[in-house]
Amino acid sequence: MKPMSELRRTLGLPLLVLYGLGVTIGAGIFALIGEIAGLAGDHAPLAFLVAGLVAAATGYSYAVLAAAFPRAGGEAVFVNMGLGANWARLVGLGVLLTAIISSATITLAFAGYVTAIADVPRWAAIITMISLLAALAAWGIRESVWFAAIITILEMATLLIVIAVGIPHIDSADAARLMSLPADFNAIQGVIAASFLAFFAFIGFEDIENMAEETVNPQRVLPRAIFLTLILTVLIYAAIATVAASVPGREILPGNAAPLASLFHLATGQSGTPIATMAAIAMINGILVQIMMGSRLIYGMAREGLVPASIGAVNPWRRTPVRAIFILAVLIIILALTVPLNLLAEATSGVILAVFTLVNLSLWRIGSSPDAPPKLRRVRGWGIFAAILSAALLIFDVVSRQLNG
Repeated sequence: MKPMSELRRTLGLPLLVLYGLGVTIGAGIFALIGEIAGLAGDHAPLAFLVAGLVAAATGYSYAVLAAAFPRAGGEAVFVNMGLGANWARLVGLGVLLTAIISSATITLAFAGYVTAIADVPRWAAIITMISLLAALAAWGIRESVWFAAIITILEMATLLIVIAVGIPHIDSADAARLMSLPADFNAIQGVIAASFLAFFAFIGFEDIENMAEETVNPQRVLPRAIFLTLILTVLIYAAIATVAASVPGREILPGNAAPLASLFHLATGQSGTPIATMAAIAMINGILVQIMMGSRLIYGMAREGLVPASIGAVNPWRRTPVRAIFILAVLIIILALTVPLNLLAEATSGVILAVFTLVNLSLWRIGSSPDAPPKLRRVRGWGIFAAILSAALLIFDVVSRQLNG
C-alpha cells in the first residue's frame, strides 16, 4: 500500500495558541455569559474558575500524552494505544460528530444573522459560507490558521473592550464579594450548575493536539500551547463574569439573545451592535477551526487504520487532507439544511465528557505499561483522578437532564 503523504510542519507556539484560543473562545462566551450570570449571580466569576480547574485536570492529561505521542488524531490515537481500536474508533467518531453538529448549529445561527440584515435565502448563505471555509481549509494550514488567528485577535479585542468599559463598575468590595464562597446551599447549587454550563465554554483546548503533525517541535510546543490557552481563557472568562456580576441592570442578561452586547450597553449606555457583529464573526471562526480539527482527526484515524485510508489522503501539492475536508463540509451543509439539531446538540456535552473520561483512562493504561515513557509512568495516577472527575460531570449531566426532562 502506498504510504500516506505527510502534513506540512509550519506552526509555532504563537499561532498554535491563537488557534487554541480561536477554538475555545468562540461564540460560546458571547452567548453563555447571561445564563451563567443568572445561575450563579454574584458568584459567576467563581463558577468560571471552578470550570477552568475541571478543564485543566483533563488538559494536563492531554498535555503529557501529546508530548509523548505528538500525532494527528489526538483522542483516537491515545485511546487506541490505551484501550484498543474499538474504543478509539468510537471516540474518534464521537469527536467528529460533535464537530459536525457544532458547526451545523453555528452555521444556522450565522445564516439567521445574515438573512436578518440582507435579502439572501438561508440555503444560499449556508452553502456559500461552508464552501468558502472548506476551500480555505484545503488551501493550506498556515493560511487557515492565520485567518483564524486574525479573527481570534478581533474576538479577544472585543472581550477586552467589554472588560475595560466594565472595570469602573467594580470596586474592591465587589471583587472580594464576587470571589467569596457561597454562604448557603441554594447559592452552592447555583454555582455548581453554572460551573457545569461554564465548563463547555472551555471545550476546544483539546483540539490543539490534532495540529501535532503541523507543529514545529511538537513535544515542547503542544503542552505549552494547551496550558497557555487554558490560562488565558480562564482569565478572560473570569474578568467578563466579574463585569457581568457588577454592572447595574445585570438582571436583564439571563435569557438575553445577545448578552455580551447587552452587557456592553449596560456598562457604557452605547449601542451593543458592534459587539453583536463580532459575535457573528466569531461564529465563522468556530466553523473554520472545527473543519480544520475534524479533517486532521480523520487523517490521524486513517493512518491508525481506524477508518479507510482513502478518506484521510493528503493532497501532495497543498499538503492538506482535502478529501476529509470535503466530506466534513458536505455533512455540515446537509445537517444545517435538513436536520433538526436541538436534540443532537444536547448530546454534544455528554459525548465530550465521555471522550475526556476515556482519554484519562488511556493515560492510566498507557502509563501502567512496563515500556511506557518514564513521564507517563510517573503521572499515570492522574489519569484515574481526571477520569473520575470527568465521569462525575457526565453523571451529573445525565441526572440533571432526567430531573429537568
